[in-house]
Amino acid sequence: MGVEEYEPRVIHQFLELWYRYVVDVLTDAQVYSEHAGRQTIDCDDVKLAIQSKVNFSFSQPPPREVLLELARNRNKIPLPKAIPGPGIPLPPEQDTLISTNYQFAIPKKQPAQAMEETEDDEESVEPNSSQEQKTDVPHPTSQRVSFPLTKRPK
Repeated sequence: MGVEEYEPRVIHQFLELWYRYVVDVLTDAQVYSEHAGRQTIDCDDVKLAIQSKVNFSFSQPPPREVLLELARNRNKIPLPKAIPGPGIPLPPEQDTLISTNYQFAIPKKQPAQAMEETEDDEESVEPNSSQEQKTDVPHPTSQRVSFPLTKRPK
């Protein structure tokens, strides 16, 4: 191979790699031999095991003609026109992370007059109730306010 200098550990790594490869090939060859009904491994079993390792371990690149055809098809599509102006072109505002995309829940206050009427109604319905005492603190109802998000054009 023409290698004159190497680390001593490289030999041990190389031997371990080849030992593992030979064991895998011979194990596969043994399976093929048993499948054929033979007790011993012959040359054809080893060739088949090596070929199956090559087919499933390494992938071949597509032929040059196929790649050229794919490149021609892709290059037929024109590039989009460049946006004139200095600096880096920014995406539309609806596509940025700083655009608003949330909702507020704003409490809706009831007028004081309506609250008094509600309390009077509650007292008249249950005058002798042994349940918890009602408080004069008004319970605010919430109103949902949302900001619609615009859909980006395709």
